[in-house]
Amino acid sequence: MIKFSDFEKKIKVIFNDKNLLKQAFIHRSYINENPLSSLAHNERLEFLGDAVLELIVTDFLYKKYPQHTEGELTALRSALVNAIIISEIASAAGMNDYLLLSKGEAKDNGKARQYILANTYEALVGAIYLDQGYGTTERFVAQTLLPETEEIVNKKLWRDAKSLVQEKAQEFVSATPAYKVLSESGPDHDKHFTVGIYFKADLVAEGKGKSKQEAEQSAALAALKAKNWLD
Repeated sequence: MIKFSDFEKKIKVIFNDKNLLKQAFIHRSYINENPLSSLAHNERLEFLGDAVLELIVTDFLYKKYPQHTEGELTALRSALVNAIIISEIASAAGMNDYLLLSKGEAKDNGKARQYILANTYEALVGAIYLDQGYGTTERFVAQTLLPETEEIVNKKLWRDAKSLVQEKAQEFVSATPAYKVLSESGPDHDKHFTVGIYFKADLVAEGKGKSKQEAEQSAALAALKAKNWLD
C-alpha cells in the first residue's frame, strides 16, 4: 500500500484533497489495468501543470536575468524545463516510489520511465496548483527545479544545443546529426513531439517538445549529456 502521507512530508506540502495528489501519480496504463478505479489518469493534471511550470520558470528567469535577450531566456527556459532534468528532479524527490503503473510499465526502468517521471512531476505541479494555489506551487518549483539554473548557466547548457552537438559530432565521430520525429500526440492546438537524434544509423538520444524545433533542441541536449560532450 502506497503511503502518500510520507511523500507529503517529504515535499512539505499537505494536500487538502488527497485524491488530487494520488491522481498526479496515476499513469494511463494503470487505469487500463484497473478500469474500476475511482480516479482518472494524470494527463489533464499534466496539461495544467505544464502551463503553470512554464509561467513560474519564465517569471523567475525574467527577473533573475534582466540583461538576457528574449532568445537567450527562451533557450535557458528550454534547457531548464527539459524532460531529462525534470525526471532527475522527480527521481531525487523519490517520486518513482509512488508511481501507479501497469505491471508492464512497472518493469521498464529505461527511457520510458524518464518521460513518465517528467510527466508526473508536471502533473504534481498541476495538482499542487489546484489544491494550494500559485504561491505554494511556486515555492515547490523553487525548492526542486529552479536550483538547477545555476549549473545550466555556469556550464552554458542553454546555448544552442543543435549547433554544439553538430560541432562535437563532426569532431569526435565524423558524423552530421540527423533528426527524425518518432511520434507526435495531442490536438492541433496542443501538439507534443518526440524526436530522435541519429549519428549515422545510431539513435543516440530522444527529446520532447511542443514543437519539432523544441523537441530537436531537447534531443540535442540529451545527446550532449549522453556523450559527455558538455564543457
